[in-house]
Amino acid sequence: MKPEIAFITGASRGIGNAIAREFARAGFALAINCRQSAEELKALATELADSFHVPCLPLVGDIGDENFVNQAFDRIEKTTGSVSVLVNNAGISHVGLLSDMSMEEWDRIIRTNLTSLFCCCRRAIPNMVHNKSGRILNISSVWGNNGASCEVAYSASKGGVNSFTKALAKELAPSNIAVNAIACGVIDTQMNQCFSKEERLQLAEEIPVGRFGSAEETAQLALSVITSPIYLTGQIITLDGGWQ
Repeated sequence: MKPEIAFITGASRGIGNAIAREFARAGFALAINCRQSAEELKALATELADSFHVPCLPLVGDIGDENFVNQAFDRIEKTTGSVSVLVNNAGISHVGLLSDMSMEEWDRIIRTNLTSLFCCCRRAIPNMVHNKSGRILNISSVWGNNGASCEVAYSASKGGVNSFTKALAKELAPSNIAVNAIACGVIDTQMNQCFSKEERLQLAEEIPVGRFGSAEETAQLALSVITSPIYLTGQIITLDGGWQ
């Protein structure tokens, strides 16, 4: 029996890297993506293939670009098969006043964090519908629920991810396809390295469990959601240590 094929975006580091490792350990065949860290992504693909004996295809390019996404899916389908699990993890942040933000910075946030979901889901859905089976998981943020000062564009994009998730889940439920999202709190990844030691300690004190979450914990939840009963769909599952 062939393994299920999972396509994970933004996989060269952080949460995406941890999800790729967790899924490989669980026996999924993988296609993994990042925008520019080609050497890191290729090294990860080699490591996972060698360690867990699963196919792992690295795909370097802008996941918010329709042409690249189409080329990526063509390669996956040609070399491995149709994607049955899609994890839309790629994301970037921007900290600063909205009035100081350029149009180019706004477009980049929306393209990476939200347009990428449209491009990937639109390409993955036809085969999932044909097979009457599939799982889509979007990695979101608590700021998509509540909004964050000086992170307006990021919050808007993640709010869009949440609404996208709920709406698409209703659209695809009759085809036995589940669509969910994980709204992450403060996860200890490179994206949050902008904080000073003092800021990190102060922020950790605000979180009821007293620490940042880990990428590995997010990956464990991601696998749990992907393998959960199909009746779990349209949900924004918050992972934040009780913070928000």
